[in-house]
Amino acid sequence: MSQSTEHKNPKLIVVAAFDRGEDGELFPAFGPADQQSEDRAIRTARALAAKHVGVIAWSRDADPTVGDYGPPTTLFVSGDVPDME
Repeated sequence: MSQSTEHKNPKLIVVAAFDRGEDGELFPAFGPADQQSEDRAIRTARALAAKHVGVIAWSRDADPTVGDYGPPTTLFVSGDVPDME
């Protein structure tokens, strides 16, 4: 019995929030937390934006079985966030 390989790769959808320490450096305050959908990630990020210095929600195509990840797409960003290289 063979499985079809013609299915869409799942997406990795993440939200992270940041605050600033006394030294002025950004540090993770929330996440990175996996989300079930891009819409939910945007809603979560918007809610966190009022409480943190910076918030980002992003997604990318992912095939973790072979370690293949597509380029990230920013869904929402607010305030100061570190470079997400």
